[in-house]
Amino acid sequence: MDKMSAREWKRLEAVERIGRGELTVRRGGELLGLSVRQMRRVCRAVEARGRAGVVHGNGGRRARNRVAQSKRARIVKLRRGKYAGFNDQHFTEKLAEAEGLVVSRATVRRVLREAGIEAARKRRPPRHRRRRERKAQEGQMIIWDGSSHRWLEERGPQLCLQGAIDDASGKLLAGAHFEAQECAAGYLRVLAAIVRTHGVPWSAYMDRHSSLKRNDDYWSLEEELKGAQEPTQVGRALRALAVEVIYALSPQAKGRVERLWGTLQDRLVSELRLAGARTVAEANAVLERFREDFNRRFAVAASVAQPAWRGLKRGVDLERECSFYYPASVLNDNTVRIGGEVIDIPPGPRNRGYAHAQVEVRQLLDGSWRVYYQGRVIATAAARQQPVPLRALKRNRRKPSAAHFALADARSTAALSLEHTL
Repeated sequence: MDKMSAREWKRLEAVERIGRGELTVRRGGELLGLSVRQMRRVCRAVEARGRAGVVHGNGGRRARNRVAQSKRARIVKLRRGKYAGFNDQHFTEKLAEAEGLVVSRATVRRVLREAGIEAARKRRPPRHRRRRERKAQEGQMIIWDGSSHRWLEERGPQLCLQGAIDDASGKLLAGAHFEAQECAAGYLRVLAAIVRTHGVPWSAYMDRHSSLKRNDDYWSLEEELKGAQEPTQVGRALRALAVEVIYALSPQAKGRVERLWGTLQDRLVSELRLAGARTVAEANAVLERFREDFNRRFAVAASVAQPAWRGLKRGVDLERECSFYYPASVLNDNTVRIGGEVIDIPPGPRNRGYAHAQVEVRQLLDGSWRVYYQGRVIATAAARQQPVPLRALKRNRRKPSAAHFALADARSTAALSLEHTL
C-alpha cells in the first residue's frame, strides 16, 4: 500500500472524509471527477477491502506488452557484442533496420540499464550560450572544419575527418573525407566537391587553422608594397570563387560543426567498427554511405525552400582554382624548378621559347602539374607524389616595424629637401 499513486491516495482521503461526515457522496464525487454512482462504488470497495479498495486491479500485475525474456536477452547480447559502444538511439535504430527487432528507445534503455550496461557517453549539462539563428537558405553559408580522432580505434591509424555542413539545413555536404591530418589539400577537396555537387556558397565560416588563415609574421617584398599578406592556398581558392570568409574566434562560435563532430565520433565510429574498416579507403566508403543516412535523420528544412547556391562563373576552371598555386620564372633552359620538381616547357607557337617569362605553376589535387602563361597551359607534368603545399616563395623576411617605415620616410623627405636646395 505504500506504493499507492497520488490519485489513489486522493480517493482514499475523500472516502475517509465522507465516512466522517465532512463531505457528501455527491461533493466527494465532484472533487474526484466521479459520478455519484461511481463514488458509492468506491466507498463500498473501501468498506469491504480497506485501502486495497482504491488500488487499481492491474497493480502489481505483469504488463501484457512486456518484452519477452528471450528478446531482452538478445538485445543485451547484441549490445555487448556486435553493437558494443553504440549509443541507445543508434542501437535502437540498428535493431529495427538490421536485426528485425522493433522496440522503443525507452525500452532498450531500460533493458540495458537493468543489465548493467551504462550509456555510451556521459552528457554534461550545457553551458548557457546565445544561439545564432540559422541562415535562411541552403548555400548562404557553409561551416567547415577538421576533426582528428581515433576514428578507426585500434584497427588503423589516427585520422582527420574534414568536411562541411550547410548552416541553414545542417546537412553534411558532399566532399567529407578522411585525411592523415588536417591540411590544405583536404579543404580544397571538400570545396571542389561542394561546388561540383551543390554549387558555390556565398560564405564560409571557419576557424583560424594555418591552412585557412595566414598566422605568420613573414612578408615578401610584394606583400610589403601592397600592405597585405597573400592568402593561404585555400584562401586563394575562396577568393577566386568569390566566397566571403568569416573567421570564428572560438570553438563555441562554430557550435553547429562542433556538435557534428560529437555526433560523428559517436555514431560514425560505431558504423566504422561494424563495417570492420581498417584503411582510409574503407573508412571513406563507409562515410559516404553514412552521409546519406545522417542527412535523412538529422537535417532540417531551411526556412526558405529555394536554395541560394551559385553557379560556377563561366570560364572558371574549378580544377585550376582548387589547386596549389606558385608563381615562378622560366629558366634559360625552358624549365621551371619548384619543390624539387623540374618541369620541361616545350616550344611555343613558331618555336618560341619562354626563358625568363613569369608563369603560374599549379599542382592539382591528383598531384599532377600545369604551367600557365597568360592564362594558357604551356606545360604539364605527371604526378609523382600527393600534393603538399610548399613554403610560399619569397616569404623569408619579417615585416619591417613602423619605426623602419618612419625612418625611411624621414630619409626620403631629407633627400628631397637637399635636391631642392641644390
